[in-house]
Order: sequence, then structure tokens, then C-alpha cells
Amino acid sequence: MDALFAPRAIAVLGASATPGKLGAAMTDSLASFPGPVMKVNAGRPDPGQGFFPTVAEAAEAHGIAPDLVVSCIPAAATAGAVRAAAAAGARAALVCAGGFAEAGGDGALRQQELSEVVRDTGIRVLGPNTSGFLAPHRRLTASFVPGVADLEPGPVAVVAASGGVNHALAFALAEAGVGLRLGVGLGNSLDVTQADVLDHLAEDDAVRAVALHVETAAEGRRLTEAVRRLTGHVPVVALVVGRSDIGDFARSHTGALATSWRVTRTALRQAGAVLVDDERDLVDAVTALSRVRLPANPRPGIGLVTAQAGPGLLLTDDLRSHGIQVPPLVERTVKELRELLPALTYLNNPVDTGRPSPALTQVVERVSEDPGIDVTAVYGLLEPTAVDLSAALAAARTATPLVAVVGGPEEQARRTRRQLGEAGIPCAATPASGSAMVRALVEDAAARARLEATVVTAPGVPALPLSGPVDEHTAKGVLADLGIRTPVRRVCADPAAAHAALDELGGPVVVKILDAEILHKTEVGGVQIGIRTHQELDDALARMPASPAHLVEQMAPTGPELIVGVRRDPVFGPVLALGAGGTAAEILGDVSLRLAPLPTHEAHAMLDELATRDMFLGARGATPVDRARLTHVLLALSSLAADNAVAECEINPLRVLPDGDVVALDAVLLLRDPRDQGGSDDA
Repeated sequence: MDALFAPRAIAVLGASATPGKLGAAMTDSLASFPGPVMKVNAGRPDPGQGFFPTVAEAAEAHGIAPDLVVSCIPAAATAGAVRAAAAAGARAALVCAGGFAEAGGDGALRQQELSEVVRDTGIRVLGPNTSGFLAPHRRLTASFVPGVADLEPGPVAVVAASGGVNHALAFALAEAGVGLRLGVGLGNSLDVTQADVLDHLAEDDAVRAVALHVETAAEGRRLTEAVRRLTGHVPVVALVVGRSDIGDFARSHTGALATSWRVTRTALRQAGAVLVDDERDLVDAVTALSRVRLPANPRPGIGLVTAQAGPGLLLTDDLRSHGIQVPPLVERTVKELRELLPALTYLNNPVDTGRPSPALTQVVERVSEDPGIDVTAVYGLLEPTAVDLSAALAAARTATPLVAVVGGPEEQARRTRRQLGEAGIPCAATPASGSAMVRALVEDAAARARLEATVVTAPGVPALPLSGPVDEHTAKGVLADLGIRTPVRRVCADPAAAHAALDELGGPVVVKILDAEILHKTEVGGVQIGIRTHQELDDALARMPASPAHLVEQMAPTGPELIVGVRRDPVFGPVLALGAGGTAAEILGDVSLRLAPLPTHEAHAMLDELATRDMFLGARGATPVDRARLTHVLLALSSLAADNAVAECEINPLRVLPDGDVVALDAVLLLRDPRDQGGSDDA
């Protein structure tokens, strides 16, 4: 990666002196680079003007081989030119041209040819189909986008799937007063990937925060491992594109509800990244985290001080609506504030000063010293005749980090926000942006607390059928071996055996066809419930489709239902899902996901993420689900996914019984094709 992002010398393939040409724009952008920039143009060489026909001849003339070649030539000529550059000593290439795999047709063949160059020579390739990268601290602008050469260096890195998004974020960060350490647009990611860049950033002590933009995540677990390594000392904020893409997660009911967007977000969150929903929150989050990082804390408390009640309420409401803790202040703090502020102001978080107070510095200090407060956020409009807001906050000797939200006349407010930023205080322009900053700090602290607590333990995996379809009885046997409760049942090869089972078990019973090839028995009339008498059993058997055998099992008491499933995602490997049962799962998309294997505390938290969680936590006097038993089921399925033979396992429904225990009323177990079991899930 150093050859790419920290080269000693650069060669531009397709360099041009003609304005408007890509090669001319790139050559101009690289003019500030302090090392040699060699101009290569095979079609119009002119050594007297510094244009050489090959990289080898340019290297000979300059007395140094370029570490990096920047290719501005058409796709059809790229592979051959990059191969020749590698032979001349180049160790990395930036390929800007489009017309590769993204274009389909012959483009896929051109991308394959370029991949073969990477394989044969070892050269690292960024792109193709990208507008490049930026490293302002090296005065390296490997981009043809106007204006980027003026970006200031700073502590934030951008790793974007799109070159356009990379540049958009770089400009937005500059507007927020934050400079750029490295900004990379990956393009097609033929060779250099998200994980490669993140690993490179992990070794750069000057990086204080990373903005990660993800469109696809073909690397799967390698990406999450890179994020996990990086978040140990640098916060990562991730924006995942594709909320509206309903991917084919699985054939099962549970899987169909879990989109690739959801799985990607789940994976990144589990690895320690802070997730945001749009580019505005991304900029706010990395701005805050580049200046402040809280210690690991599962649930930090926020203290709010506002000089204007209305905007302060907006900030408070937004934080609380996102589950952020805004705790009441202790009596000692309230007493101290009462001595500083006039009567009739609200003093118990948020603290309302009435208007910008000359005592603002002391008020902020007292709130920050409260034992329940881990971050102090301040809102104020600029009122210079009342208080110098910037000076008051910069002078505060607080016990916690500060976040400020400053409004007022545009130029004055922008100048104040920049001053506070330079003092190490993240500063937003609106309550919504301030909330995004605070949430990022809180979520990063909580993520590190989860990672520090991560200890993965799993029940032993029972012996599984080696191959072939698995019927419901066998699947439930596997679950029972994992300690998951299943109904008492009997396999019946003929009607006489079914009648004997009814006598043994007593009514009511459920009768099901037992056929491993039929996954959704209800849809074909293969399930009959509430059978109490032999006549009802005969009628039920007559209504059901032909089957090699039947399953007769005791009916469970009524209760709320969940869906639990694990399947092997083609990118991220085993993924565990917990969802609300019945139609709620389809209508609400009420599903919580985790990559497997997972630690106990992550499994325990999945229920709390469901919109319908109150149904299972004792709403309207119902017995709440036994959290320990539910956690055991989740961990058991997680362990089952560790067996390379398992493609998918689903419990649907998992019913909550009157005593809080859970029972698997139906189960599907699908095995992988033996030919696929030696491969990796991480595509």
C-alpha cells in the first residue's frame, strides 16, 4: 500500500498537454507532488517536452522507477500498459478508466485481463473506474476532480466505494472544518479493497477517524476483521447503501426478511463500527470522533445545557428517541446550579440557563462533574452582548468531553464553530447535527464495550446426517441434542400407528406429513391441528396429501411466537436471525441479526432490538420469555452454523410457553452440497 499511497515517484499513462484531456487534468493535479511526475504518452511521445513513449524510458530519463503509475488511457489498452509498467519497476497502479466489469460485455473480459496482470506481476491496482485518491499531507492529488488540490490535510480518512462519494465527503468535511488524511475511491475493487485500505490506515498514527462508504461487501469476514482491528484504536463510521434492495437472503421465511443491506450493517456494527443513515450524519459523526473519543462504556450519560429552551428540547428529544441516556442530575449538582442561575430556569437535565449566561462556563463545569454524566452538550445562539460563547466554552475545565451546537448569523456562527473545533470541541450548526455527533460518541463507546466483553462460547454440536434431505423429526432431534425443547412426538408409518400415538399422547395433537422434500407443509394442507378423537384423526389423514409417514405430536399451549434461524450468507458466512413470529415478521420486517458465532451478551441483546419485544417481555400481564432459555437457543443455533455441513436451520415458530420456556414447534434443517463444504463462505 505504501507504493500506492506514499510513492517516491509517479508516472502518468496517457499524460497530455491538451486541455480537457483526462491525462492533462491528472498531470495538472499532480503538479504539487514533491517527487518526480513522469509523463508517458505512447501515441505522441516528445522527450524534449518531457513526454516519453514508455514507463521504462521515462524511468531511465529520471533515474528512478515510479512506484505508482496513474492510468488515464482507454480500458482496452490498460492491461498491456500496466503489465509493461510493472516490468519497468512500478509496484502500484491507479486505473481511472471505465469500461470494465461495470459495463458488461467486453468490459468483463478487460477486467479479467487486468486481474491476470495483478496475478502475474504482483502489482497492486486501485480501481478501475475511479476518480482516484487524495493524500493532502503528502501533497498528492491523484484525482482529476477540480478543486481537490486545495483541500487541507487533517485527521480523517475516507474509504468510499465510489470515487464521487469520496470527493463529496472530502468537500463536506472541509466545509465542517475537518481536514483529510487520505481519501480513497475504490471503484471496481479489482485488487485493492476496503479491507486493504483499512489495514493500511491501522498503521497510520495520524488518523483519528475513518468514514467508510459501502455499496457492496464482497470480502465479507475479511472486511469485518479489518474494521475490528481498526476500531481498537481508531473509530470507524459506516454508511451502507442499499436500504431498498430486498436481496435473496434465503429460501426460508426468516431469511427472506433479512436483506443484504441489513446483513452488511449487522456485520459492521458487530465489528465495532458506528452506523449512520446518510452522508450528513456521516460527516457529523466523523467530525465529532476525530476530536473526541469516549472510553468504552455500554451506556454513557449525556448532560445538556441550553441557552434557548426550544432548540434544547429538540436536541433532548432526538437523543432520547434514539435511546440515548439523558439522566437526571444528582441533588448536589442541582444545588450548585441554583446558586449560579436565576430562579424559574429548569435545572435537572437539560439545564436551561434562560439565555446565554455570563455564568455559562461554571454551569457547564458543574454539569460535567455530575457522576451520571459522560458527555456534556451545549446549545447556544450567538449573543455577544451577553456572553462570548466560544471563549466561555474554551475556558471551561470540564470533567467530560464537550459537544457544542452554535447558531446565529451565518459567517459569525461558522467562525465560532471553527474556533471551537480548533480547540478540540466538536461543534454542530443544528440540534439534529449535534444529536448525530453525540450519538456517534455514545455508539462508539458502547461498541468498544461490547468488543471488550466478547467471549464466544458455544454448546457442542451433535452428530449430523452426512447428506441428503432432513425431515422435521430428524431436525428436531438435532435441536433436542442441543438442549432446545421440542414437543413430544411419534413417527407413524401408517394410520394404525397414528391412532396408537393419539392414545399414547392424548389429545389434542398435531398431525403433520413427514416429507423432507416439503419445507412448507401448511401451504399444501400437510398440517392438521387440534385432533382429539380417533374420528377426527381419520378425517385429518383423509384431508392430507400422500406422505411416506406422519408425525403426531402433542400440541403446545398458546403463546407469543418467534422465528429463529441461521443460514450461510454467501458473503459473510453464518448469519443468525431472531424475528417476531406470525405476520408481524412479514409486515414489520421485525428481525434482529448477528454474524455467528457470537458471544452470550450479543445473543441476549437481540430480543431488545425487536419492535415487538414487549410481546415477549410480559406485556398485559403475560409471562415474559425466559431470557436465559432464549439466549441458549440462539447460541445453540449459532454453534450449529459452525458445522460446515449445515446450510440453514430454522425454527418457525418458537413458541413462548406459560412458564416462560420456549419450544420449537417446527424445524427445517438444510445441509450443504458436499462439493461446497470445503469452500469458504467469504467470497
